[in-house]
Amino acid sequence: MKRNIDPMGSTTRRGKMRRRIRRPLPLRSVAPNILTVLALCSGLTAIRFALDNDFKSAIIAIVVAAVLDGLDGRVARLLKGSTKFGAELDSLSDFANFGVVPVTVLYLWTLQYLGGLGWIVVLAFSICCALRLARFNVMEEDPDRPVWKGNYFVGVPAPAAAGLCITPFFLDFLGVSWLRDMSLLIAVYIGAVSFLMVSRIPTFSGKGIKVKGEQVLPLLLMVALFAALLLIYTWQTLTAVGLTYLLSIPLSVYRHGKHMKASGELDNPAEQEAELFKSDE
Repeated sequence: MKRNIDPMGSTTRRGKMRRRIRRPLPLRSVAPNILTVLALCSGLTAIRFALDNDFKSAIIAIVVAAVLDGLDGRVARLLKGSTKFGAELDSLSDFANFGVVPVTVLYLWTLQYLGGLGWIVVLAFSICCALRLARFNVMEEDPDRPVWKGNYFVGVPAPAAAGLCITPFFLDFLGVSWLRDMSLLIAVYIGAVSFLMVSRIPTFSGKGIKVKGEQVLPLLLMVALFAALLLIYTWQTLTAVGLTYLLSIPLSVYRHGKHMKASGELDNPAEQEAELFKSDE
C-alpha cells in the first residue's frame, strides 16, 4: 500500500482522513429520549387543539406530556441510560411543554381578550420558566450543596407551575364557567405563579422521601385509590392536587427554616444568586 510521508515523518492515506469508528448506542440510552420526544409532541399538539377551540383535549394533551416528562428521567436512571444529550433535550422539552404551551393555551382561552396585556402575561410566564430552568440546571451541578437541600426546590418547579397555570381549566370543566370572563383575574393569578417560579421560596421536591417496608402496602393502596379517583373524577382530582400543592408551600417554607437552623447555615439570597453568574474563565 502506497503511503505519503510528510516532512515531519507522519504517515497518512492518500487523499483520505481517518474516520472515527462510532459504536451503536444501546437501546437503554435511546428509550428515555423517545419518551421526551413523545412528551414534546403531546405538549405541542395541545396548541393545535386550542386553536380548534377544543380546550378539553388540549388540557389532556398537556397532562399526558407531564406524565411522559416525569417518566423519562426515571426510566433513564432505571436503565442507567442517562446521557448529556438526553439531559439537554429534556430541559428544552420542559421549556416548551411547561413554559410555552400551557400559557399559550390559556391565552387562546381568555387572556387574548386583554389585548397587549394578555400577551405580556404570556411572555412573563415563559421567560420566568426559562430563568427557572436555567437556575435549576446550574444549582444541580453544585458539588458543595448540602445533602438535605436536595429535599427542596428553589421556587416552584416548571411542571408544578404548568399545573397551576391550567388549574382554571379544571374549575371551568367543573362548571365554574364565569372564570373565562375574568381575564384580568386570570392574568393576576398567572403573574403570581410566574413570580413563584423565579422566587427563592423553598418547595418540597419529594426526592428525600423513603418508604419503610411496612408502608409499601398502604402506599400501593393509596396509589390505586388515587388512580381510580383520577379516572372517574378527573377534574375534581386534578383541582384537589393543585390546591393541595399551593397549601403545601407554607409548610415547605417552615420545614426548610427548621433545617436551616439545625444545620447552622445562613440563607443569603443575594450571595447565592451571585454564584449563578460566576464565569468559568
